[in-house]
Amino acid sequence: MNYVTLPLVSWINGTIMIGVFAVVVVGLIAAVFLLMNSDKPKK
Repeated sequence: MNYVTLPLVSWINGTIMIGVFAVVVVGLIAAVFLLMNSDKPKK
């Protein structure tokens, strides 16, 4: 019998989702640092 070798897992989809998640996390961290450093010093 001929067995067709089909991939059971799509690694491309998971890799793209992890990459998007990493970009979102880095963006949130950068936004927090920008907000922390942008407050005006009190006189």
